[in-house]
Amino acid sequence: MKRSYSEYSVKENFLWLILRPWIFIPRVLYILLTFIFLFLRILFQGNSKNKNVQKNLSKYLFDVITDLGPCFIKLGQALSTRPDLVRQDWLTELTNLQDNLPAFDHKIALKIIEEELGAPPNELFDEFPESPIASASLGQVYKTKTKNNTYVAVKVQRPNLYFLIRRDVVILRFLATFLSPFLPLNIGVGIGEIIDEFGKALFDEIDYEKEGENALKFANLFKDNPNVFIPKLEKQFSSKRIITTSWIDGVKLRDRALLEENNLVPSSFIKTCVISGLQQLFEYGYFHADPHPGNMFALKGGNADYGNLAYVDFGMMDTITNSDRVTLIKAIVHIINDEYYLLAKDFQKLGFLTKEQDLQKLVEPLKEVLGGSFGAEVGNFNLKNVTDKFSKLMYSYPFRVPSRFALIIRAVVSQEGLALRLDPEFKILKIAYPYIAKKLLTDNSEEILEILLEVVFDKKGRIQIEKVESLLNILFKDSENINSDLIPVANAALKLIVSNKGSEVRKNLLLSLIKDDKLELTDAKKLLSLIRDTFSPLNIAKSAVQKIISPV
Repeated sequence: MKRSYSEYSVKENFLWLILRPWIFIPRVLYILLTFIFLFLRILFQGNSKNKNVQKNLSKYLFDVITDLGPCFIKLGQALSTRPDLVRQDWLTELTNLQDNLPAFDHKIALKIIEEELGAPPNELFDEFPESPIASASLGQVYKTKTKNNTYVAVKVQRPNLYFLIRRDVVILRFLATFLSPFLPLNIGVGIGEIIDEFGKALFDEIDYEKEGENALKFANLFKDNPNVFIPKLEKQFSSKRIITTSWIDGVKLRDRALLEENNLVPSSFIKTCVISGLQQLFEYGYFHADPHPGNMFALKGGNADYGNLAYVDFGMMDTITNSDRVTLIKAIVHIINDEYYLLAKDFQKLGFLTKEQDLQKLVEPLKEVLGGSFGAEVGNFNLKNVTDKFSKLMYSYPFRVPSRFALIIRAVVSQEGLALRLDPEFKILKIAYPYIAKKLLTDNSEEILEILLEVVFDKKGRIQIEKVESLLNILFKDSENINSDLIPVANAALKLIVSNKGSEVRKNLLLSLIKDDKLELTDAKKLLSLIRDTFSPLNIAKSAVQKIISPV
């Protein structure tokens, strides 16, 4: 019999559970006691230098999370991507939460397939294995051969999953809301809303029909990207609790050594991963909210710059509005320009600050936290250091995390953690800021043009040569290897100059020639020299060739 799942509802789910005290009370007590015992063991053994003690402790941590079920496994997966937060010996064990969990009974899996697809697996497929190749929090995967002699991945949902998630999300929300006043956290009244966002995502994730739709949408967004692969959905073998896709033969992004053993360049996959993540957030407004190493594969091919990357598991997806995307880009620009009052306004618009908040009082604290974050160059930015400082700031000032940003933060943090596993020296903005610079220089939308003009011209309308030079240097700093972005930048600049918006640009350029009521040609000469050197015929030719060779 096929199952139907209801949408996530706080009130309905809470009433459902509270009216079943024989389920609610024992489960709450079990969770609390489990975490008390875990806390005590970490307290007494966490700092031990004995390797066997730490090995046993990490195994105990894994067993505890596994025993508590899917909701807690999802939280553990997020921790498994953060080598900067979790000890290495614990991290190795937690990595197993991604796709190496205990499998459920094979006979139950066969029964679910028959219930969902209307026939037993031996009638539907040419070959069906006796055990899964991977087992994750919500289901287990079988490598199966079809009648057409092709291999597919058949993911079968764990039994009784809807009940387990419904029960534990309600309890998590109850405990988080009840305990938040006693914890050293300052995420405001939004803690319940954040759990709700998590719950909604989990409810969506256990509906494999929705996952199939998500996969098709995601594949369409990246259809023109030669370095990003999405497995093909096999609709005839998919349902609410079964999803079948083409088989991906790749290497999981777990550690550097594993990639190098397969003659794959870790840095190239980091770049593809980060750039594709930025595209999801800032261009498409639709993103993979669960980018842990179990859901991403390195494939053969690509080049030293961009590796071929495959995404799998599209159950946890989310969207971001165009307004939020533009404001986030503004915030990055304001950090770089040391404009902390404007940054505070960005936070206010995004919902991290209330409309009543006196923004001027936040200028100095923000400067203290974020000032000098980039060091001598933007690539030195360390997200972890800034996050730690910002956490203290949030505790002292009335910041709160809007619920709609819960999955965005999770995705960004997970992605940076994945990159750190492959390269401990990884700096996210070393890749991210050139992307932002490119977007500022090539995007012709009104919103992005406003931000670009804010960077290029000061408050008096005069050109800031050093800022223009900085933007161009970020993209084209290696004159011996001009990248393919040069032509799009040149094209966008010409379009801007001749557009209606270009009248303001032309006016500001003229203003830049006048200083103290006198004609000042120094900046103009610098600008012309910069344009001549950057957009020389030779560089344009190099860019055209590079565009053909590497069309990313």
